[in-house]
Amino acid sequence: MRLIVRQDYEEVSAYAAYYVKERINQFQPTKQRPFVLGLPTGSSPIGVYHKLVEFYNAGEVSFEHVVTFNMDEYVGLPRDHPQSYRAFMWKHLFQHVNIKKENVHILDGNAENLDEECRKFEAEIAKSGGIELFLGGIGPDGHIAFNEPGSSLTSRTRVKTLAYETIIANARFFGGDVTRVPKLALTVGVATVMDAREVVLVITGAHKSLALAKCIEEGVNHMWTVSAIQMHPKGLIVCDEDATLELHVKTVKYFKSIEHVHHSIIGPHNLGLQGNLLRNMVDTNQAAKRRRRLMLQSLLNNDDDEDKDDQQISSSESSDEGPNKRRRS
Repeated sequence: MRLIVRQDYEEVSAYAAYYVKERINQFQPTKQRPFVLGLPTGSSPIGVYHKLVEFYNAGEVSFEHVVTFNMDEYVGLPRDHPQSYRAFMWKHLFQHVNIKKENVHILDGNAENLDEECRKFEAEIAKSGGIELFLGGIGPDGHIAFNEPGSSLTSRTRVKTLAYETIIANARFFGGDVTRVPKLALTVGVATVMDAREVVLVITGAHKSLALAKCIEEGVNHMWTVSAIQMHPKGLIVCDEDATLELHVKTVKYFKSIEHVHHSIIGPHNLGLQGNLLRNMVDTNQAAKRRRRLMLQSLLNNDDDEDKDDQQISSSESSDEGPNKRRRS
């Protein structure tokens, strides 16, 4: 698992969006072999979506051969309700890019048979070849999608009762009225997310710092379902400084050092971050190269000095040999 720490929400969003863009482009999707992308809703990914739209408008990425599966949807909320997750996705991403409607998969919270709707969703994921990358966010209590504390880590797409803390957190989208927030939702399971070939989580804000600490520094626990990412072979968490408040300083420094070594090997990439940050990264990399050159030169100089010393010793031994022989004789 990798942890990338950035200064604030804007930089986290830029990093995650750039990462998704690069993964799509590296995959080189086609109609026969689309890139399958899992997507979240809520406040965490909005910045990522807006940045992806910027990349699309700049001609840096295409969604023509991208197939998406969304994490969740409220039960009983009309499809055109402004707070439905279907409306959310079209508002912030889909209507602004060239994705095909038939490639968009969002759970239907008004289906006549909700259990059957969940089974069909899992079948569609399997039919698509599985999810290549699942982008996600978490709640303050560490839930991923609507897998509330206590959810099975082997769970699949299903109907889920929302925890009261989640209802309170989501009330801000319903005018602050808790009574207007749906109490049920359809959600992918923890295992559905972890089956993706890659999982990228966006975690920002001091209010999620405890959840991040539980995820990073403690064991896998179904009371903090996000902790399941510890078991994923290719998990990435992108967080801001505020989200690290509950982490040990040593933990943060460790993951930052890993990124520093990574950059020293492959060089910095333009992640769409602020210009001064990128320049600092470039300057750091150039300074590291200069240090390596100086170290190499120093080693070479030392070798030359040793060769000279050897020659002097050899010469001295040779000059001493004559008198010694004469004395012995």
